[in-house]
This record gives sequence, structure tokens and C-alpha cells, in this order.
Amino acid sequence: MSDMDLSATRLLLHGVDHTARPTWKLRETIAFYRDKLGLPLVHVISARGWGPATHPDFLHFFFDSGQGSTIAFFYYLGSDAPASMTGREFHAPLPEDHVADATHTAWLVDSAEALQAWKTRLESHGLTVSVETRHEVIESIYVRDPNGYFVEFTRKLRPLDSIDATDAALTLDAALQAEEEAARRGDRVTHIDDIWARKGELVAARQSLPQGRSVRIFVPRVDEFASLVDDAARRPDCRVEQGPDYTVIEADAPVEFRRKTLGLKPAVWYGLFTGGLQGTIETFDRDVVRIVPLAA
Repeated sequence: MSDMDLSATRLLLHGVDHTARPTWKLRETIAFYRDKLGLPLVHVISARGWGPATHPDFLHFFFDSGQGSTIAFFYYLGSDAPASMTGREFHAPLPEDHVADATHTAWLVDSAEALQAWKTRLESHGLTVSVETRHEVIESIYVRDPNGYFVEFTRKLRPLDSIDATDAALTLDAALQAEEEAARRGDRVTHIDDIWARKGELVAARQSLPQGRSVRIFVPRVDEFASLVDDAARRPDCRVEQGPDYTVIEADAPVEFRRKTLGLKPAVWYGLFTGGLQGTIETFDRDVVRIVPLAA
């Protein structure tokens, strides 16, 4: 293919073909995905080790997970699971090991009723299923497979739009800048507050706001954070101004918000200042947050 042909080719992805994990529990993994979840077994590769002498012979088996996608497993013959996998299948479906549990599979369902139906099916097979968890734009339940891997079933609460894309870009710009500044000091970013503060500066500049010492909370104009704006608008200690992509909440004195008053689930509550913040978080627990103006 010529350079001209390559430049004219649109490089588009068309969804996920498959995800893959190693397993050391052949029978249990088949029983979980084929029999308990009801996913059809659609393909198996059985092969000598691929190339290096250290690569064992294996089975690579695939289950249909809908819309042309599959979930696949490598079963390495005669190999033993690493110590880090021992007993993971008995963990509750909670992020107890955030590093291991960050790698997981999430399947989409199309309604709240479908999510509940999956929960009922999983529990009918004696599996422990998490409570419904809202992560801003999705609601999910979680279960562990026989290997201890997280499996997530999720439904979309709203479509993503241009505000989400703008906010995402600003968040990652803020994170990169905060990490670069920390590296110059020979330090590392370990608190999300540092990224929220840098993002607050970026959003303030984007909306041409003057510098000041007031508390400023930048709230993306999306449904999941609307209750924060509504609460602030009713309060005499806050000023609220609508911007094109962000609503700005300002306060000249310390200001508190309560999770139950806002009607937020914990997973959304802990991301309350994802739009950026100018001020210092003095308290942030499961139920109350208190922000004070920046020191002079």
C-alpha cells in the first residue's frame, strides 16, 4: 500500500473483539462462564508453546459475550498459579486490591431491569454480588469469577457528549502539569486535590475569571452533579454563575456540603470536585466536605 493510500485510510476501531486473562482453573472457569452466566463456548485454540522454550503448551478458549465480542482465557498446561492469585476468588466483590481489580471486564446491559435480572441470576447460583454502584455515567454490579477476577455488569445512565470530552481533556492536562511540577521538585503527586487545584486554574483561565481568594468550585454541566449546583443556588453563602461548560460556585467564607443532602452515592460523592477547585479541602469524609478559601 502506498503512502497516499495509507494517508487516505481512516484508522477506526470497531469495538472490542475480545479480552483475555490467564486461568489455572479450567473446570471452574468453564462452569462459571458457560453454565452460570450462560455464555456460549465458541472457539478453542490448542497449541504447543508459542516460540520461547519457557512458554508452556496451552488452551486458549473463548466465550461469546455479545455484539461479536468474546471473553477468552489462557490455560497453561502444567503451570501453577502465582501466589498473588491464591484465595482471590473468596474475596468480596469490592476493590480490596485496587491494583489487581483495576484489570476487569465490564459488560453492557440495556436497562435497570436487565441489571437486576443479572443480579438475580448470579445470586441464584450462590454467587456474592455487590450492591448497585453509580460511577457518574454508569451504574454497575460486580461479581468475582473462580479466578478472583472482577466481572462487571453495567448500564449507561446517559450518553457522553462534548462537555464530557472537554472535561476529560482538561482533567488529563491538569494531571500532566501537576506531575511535571512535582517532578521538578523531586516529588510525586499522591493527592487528587493537587490535580483538582491545577484544573481549577485551567478552567478559571478558560472562562476568563479574575484571580481571587474566594472558594471556587467548577461543576461540569452534566446531570450527575446538578444537585451540587442546586444546593449552592439555594444558599446565602454561595454565588452561582453558569458558564458554557461549567457552572461556577463561589463562596467568600468556608463552605460545607453534605452527601445525603445532595442525594449522591459515595462513588460520585468522592469525585465531587472533578471539575476543578480553587480553595483548600479541610474535611472530606463519607458524609461531609468543608472547603476554606486559599490562604492570603
